[in-house]
Amino acid sequence: MNEDPKVNVSGLPREFVDAGASGNISAEVSSQVPVLQPEPELVVNPWDIVLCTSGTLISCENAIVVLIIFHNPSLRAPMFLLIGSLALADLLAGIGLIVNFVFAYLLQSEATKLVTIGLIVASFSASVCSLLAITVDRYLSLYYALTYHSERTVTFTYVMLFMLWGTSICLGLLPVLGWNCLRDESTCSVVRPLTKNNAAVLSVSFLFTFALMLQLYIQICKIVMRHAHQIALQHHFLATSHYVTTRKGVSTLAIILGTFAACWMPFTLYSLIADYTYPSIYTYATLLPATYNSIINPVIYAFRNQEIQKALCLVCCGCIPPSLSQRARSPSDV
Repeated sequence: MNEDPKVNVSGLPREFVDAGASGNISAEVSSQVPVLQPEPELVVNPWDIVLCTSGTLISCENAIVVLIIFHNPSLRAPMFLLIGSLALADLLAGIGLIVNFVFAYLLQSEATKLVTIGLIVASFSASVCSLLAITVDRYLSLYYALTYHSERTVTFTYVMLFMLWGTSICLGLLPVLGWNCLRDESTCSVVRPLTKNNAAVLSVSFLFTFALMLQLYIQICKIVMRHAHQIALQHHFLATSHYVTTRKGVSTLAIILGTFAACWMPFTLYSLIADYTYPSIYTYATLLPATYNSIINPVIYAFRNQEIQKALCLVCCGCIPPSLSQRARSPSDV
């Protein structure tokens, strides 16, 4: 009788009030219990898988060339030093593509991005510069045939190697030293974190290198045709034989230069006209052929070479096939 009755000020039946109170209590309890969120799944871009696979193939293929030249003392001529430089640059490029894939999905940070892009830029720059150096060496071996095998040629080769690797390392250090777009995304190129100006410098440098190679190969073609004609006259060859030899040499030069242009020209031109706002699929579609150049280089410059073929056969089967030991070098082998 003395207990004060509870007042229902809501105007609702008491059983609704009691139910609401119990609902509020359960809501408060549930809000205090931590909710386990599912971990986000790691989504891998198929294009990155293709680039990583390409990098693996590049690394394996060029590692063979580097090991053959390094462990064979007879392969120390200027030509083999330059082929070794090309293989080493492509090997580093392949490793850079693999490291880029690992860091992009397992160890993401600004430092890893800069180091990876620096390695890729330096290695691909060294690869292109090594191709130019090989072209210069081939031109000198034909134009100065009598004095080519001299100490001056060896010294000049080491100077070229020092300059091309020094230039390539400097280009690779630019993003690491601050020339990047991590702080200002509006300045990014199609390859982040390279800036638009950095990509333009690399693209213009490639076009300049390609123009030099084109001019040198035109001169080489003229020399090859002249040498083939002189040999044909000295040995009283038929005109058909001279035509076949000359055509083979010109075809070889066309394949070398055409492959180089087909691989690198799409990405070079795209880097000049595009920026970070363009769809990334265009970047992947033009960058992938550029990596194929590092796959093709050992086939064109190393595995076609007779001395490297002999060294490779000695490593694989311990013998030299008679076809290699009896083969003579012709003017078309440029």
